[in-house]
Amino acid sequence: MKTNFELTPIQVGQRIVALRKRKLLSQEELAKLVGISRSSLTQIELGNRSLNIMELQKLGQVLGFSLDDFMSKDFAAETMSFTEEEKESTATERVSVPELKVEKFKNILLYILERCAGKPNVGETVLYKLLYFSDFNYYELYEEQLTGATYKKLPYGPVPQKLDFIMEHMIEKEQIQRFKKEYHGYPQTRYLPLEKADLTMLRASEKEVIDRVVEQMSDWSASAVSNYSHKDIPWMVTKEGEEINYELAFYREAPFSVRNYDEDREV
Repeated sequence: MKTNFELTPIQVGQRIVALRKRKLLSQEELAKLVGISRSSLTQIELGNRSLNIMELQKLGQVLGFSLDDFMSKDFAAETMSFTEEEKESTATERVSVPELKVEKFKNILLYILERCAGKPNVGETVLYKLLYFSDFNYYELYEEQLTGATYKKLPYGPVPQKLDFIMEHMIEKEQIQRFKKEYHGYPQTRYLPLEKADLTMLRASEKEVIDRVVEQMSDWSASAVSNYSHKDIPWMVTKEGEEINYELAFYREAPFSVRNYDEDREV
């Protein structure tokens, strides 16, 4: 017999996240099914908002758990059995694991460099942050990968992985040029585009997200853009040296969130 014990709001949120992912539901999908706003569900999953009994019962109906099971000390979402319908639905899971789209990444890099490589502040540090915010902003808005790059949490902010290999290849093909100089007394690595980006590879929505990031941040200093990235939830909650999960973009709050979650309106 399962014995109930008092759950903290954080534990409640963690269990709901585990059950939602088990059911292969996005936050927006679950919020609609339960009849609450996306922002309310986000706060519940973060442990910042409590549930009333009616909301908990509705979540139980949608996610397939009993209140006794949910409140049990030995509760584990992964041990709950799948129905045949749920097993079949795994084929439609939204892909949050990044898969690098090399050619698209190259053209996005070229496009960003076209827009701002001439600015004296745009060295590697600023360039990395422009790529990061383009990728994570697009994922938050459309729940799809832009470049598919993976980013690690490093002391100076999120850094895209495998970029050195791509850069070397582009230098060899004379698509970009790398050079070093001093900027305000500090060494700076810079890149210049040697060819135009193929914009036919970008959707209008992708170009719009990149343009907004460039317009917002390309004039910032390396220290300013690094400090800003350090306050973004995906970077903050990731352990040093680990890969930053794109799903964390859905936990952002102002001024980082780029999606309208209808915070003042219950669905």
